Amino acid sequence: MTIPNISLEKHPEVTAFFDDQSNTISYVVKDPDSASCAILDAVMQFDYAAGRLSYESADKIIAFIKAGELSLEWIIETHVHADHLSGAPYIQRELGGKIGIGEHIQEVQDTFGKVFNEGTEFQRDGSQFDKLFVDGDTYLVGQLDCVAIHTPGHTPACMVHVMGDAAFAGDTLFMPDGGSARADFPGGDAGQLYDSITRVLSLPNELRLFVCHDYGPNGRSIAWETTVGEQKTANIHVGGNATRTEFVKMREKRDAQLAMPKLIIPSLQVNIRAGEVPTDAAGNMTLKIPVNKL
Repeated sequence: MTIPNISLEKHPEVTAFFDDQSNTISYVVKDPDSASCAILDAVMQFDYAAGRLSYESADKIIAFIKAGELSLEWIIETHVHADHLSGAPYIQRELGGKIGIGEHIQEVQDTFGKVFNEGTEFQRDGSQFDKLFVDGDTYLVGQLDCVAIHTPGHTPACMVHVMGDAAFAGDTLFMPDGGSARADFPGGDAGQLYDSITRVLSLPNELRLFVCHDYGPNGRSIAWETTVGEQKTANIHVGGNATRTEFVKMREKRDAQLAMPKLIIPSLQVNIRAGEVPTDAAGNMTLKIPVNKL
């Protein structure tokens, strides 16, 4: 896979929104030359015990966009999240915009369609989304040039989106002292993750890099912005020329000790549907709990 040409001439305005239920950071990215913007990785809250949805995080983003009189063009998912439910369709109903994800969502839908015993009425072709990004796809947010880069490993559908001098890493990389995301979910692969990280680290050193999750290692404050150059030298999993073999050994050992995310069961059912909650024959929102499947 070749590395697309990246221009750092434009400096988009990036505003972060932190969700403390899932330690997710969502972003509003504004074109510096217009009122156009994009959202990445919007969150919908879910009270598991009560089975109740709420929209605090999405409402904050909506209020921000309305207050700034911005025009929403894209609502982008960097991948199918396993730790939070997407707020994309809720925001789309309020503000418009197109919901996009990587084309390999079809693999994820096929895998988890089987896990959740979805019927033939569940389409596994990505048609729930408005746009399926292919590796190297270019698109615009207003006048801001953007490119989507396929970065599998955490999931098959992971993509890093570069917008001007800002890149949004999803779960491919965490902050340097957080390392990298797990690769043990169905469809994940530690070797692929290393290859994807290597590809990201071949981008310009000065490229700003924004992560999707942060857990404040060693008690530090939550953070979300770093650079490609900083990741190369300081990332605890891949910095300092760690080899592929070393990374895979570390990642597989570490992943074997990790518990499943608390919201993985509702998150996957919702997120493979572009954020829509599945319904039963009567039209009631209903989630399944597969036993001994994950």
